[in-house]
Amino acid sequence: MRVPTIGESISEVTLSQWLKEDGAYVEMDESICEFESDKATLEFPAEAAGKLIYVAAEEDDLEIGALVAKIDTSVAKSNDAAPKKEAPAAEKKVEAPVATAQPAQENYASGHPSPAAAKLMAENNLSAADITGTGKDGRITKDDVTKAIATKKSAPAKETKSETPSVSTPTSLSREITRKKMSRMRRTIASRLVSAKNNTAMLTTFNEVDLTNVMALRKKYQEQFVEKYGVKLGFMSLFTKACAKVLMEMPDVNAQIDSETNQFIYHDYADISIAISTPTGLVVPPVHNAESLKFHEIELKIKELAGKARSGTLTLDEMKGGTFTITNGGVFGSMMSTPIINEPQSAILGMHTIQQRPMAIDGEVKIRPMMYLALSYDHRVIDGSTSVTFLVKVKKLLEDPVTLLLDI
Repeated sequence: MRVPTIGESISEVTLSQWLKEDGAYVEMDESICEFESDKATLEFPAEAAGKLIYVAAEEDDLEIGALVAKIDTSVAKSNDAAPKKEAPAAEKKVEAPVATAQPAQENYASGHPSPAAAKLMAENNLSAADITGTGKDGRITKDDVTKAIATKKSAPAKETKSETPSVSTPTSLSREITRKKMSRMRRTIASRLVSAKNNTAMLTTFNEVDLTNVMALRKKYQEQFVEKYGVKLGFMSLFTKACAKVLMEMPDVNAQIDSETNQFIYHDYADISIAISTPTGLVVPPVHNAESLKFHEIELKIKELAGKARSGTLTLDEMKGGTFTITNGGVFGSMMSTPIINEPQSAILGMHTIQQRPMAIDGEVKIRPMMYLALSYDHRVIDGSTSVTFLVKVKKLLEDPVTLLLDI
């Protein structure tokens, strides 16, 4: 079983976790492990039925074509039906009278940890010499490591009480550290953020928008919208539609630069990437041709992409493209930020939390729901005046959403 070809731009994956135990019987096409690529998490199915034999370990970085596991097709399912724990016990009863120290030392499994046990040992700075393996042929299991950790923690605690009776010593304070390998997606995100910082002339311009009319619109038509389309009218579809409309009017903000040929690339469509937070990192799948979609179509598409992103089922095709990005830090309470450009795009709009603030309206002070907007842009492609104009146009459309609905 070797790492298959996943995509043109992917040359390496990380084995994020095994889904079947080492030595377990697997059926053909049954998922045995998960691979994490730069963009998505993929399940790896068995190519035949038989006994699974690990070759790679969890968190290993594997190149395309690298050996992951072996499947012994000579093992029938019935042979694996007996409980796993009984097999080692039976073997020990038969071999105990004739076993010698020498064969135990020559056995590869003796003192060798399973992948899960090895990971736990590394995290707790334990070596094979510290643990007695109780698994088959002396293999160190995860339970063995867990018991060793408990023993290790309890021993120093007793010593501390007897050796340091001084009440002034803060014995309850922890000074331990934990190391955890960065996931492949997190590493990719990190390198791209640094690249965007170092390779673009990035600036950020700010404005604020009064969302009184947007909130009134949603309140008035929300029930009818949900009844007809089965999805709520959210802020994202309104912001996406407003940005798409202005992008069609201002192609520079929707463009990108090809540094190798020193050419600008312009798009006659608006593929709006939506930043979605997932347990493994931030992903930005695009809503294609947002300028031509209706509000409910945008809402349904964003809901679909968000669901797939959080369940780890986004495909590589669904991650491709994007000419402009919207990120909403307001859902986490962010009041203001300077979002980083999503290369090779040239601009990104940052939404923030809505706050009730006193505003001067026609000579009177009124409380209005206000949001700060931030537009980060690549100054090599977009001039300062262009960025400010873009943000002002988006602001006007949102403050008078009827013009957005009427496309005027």
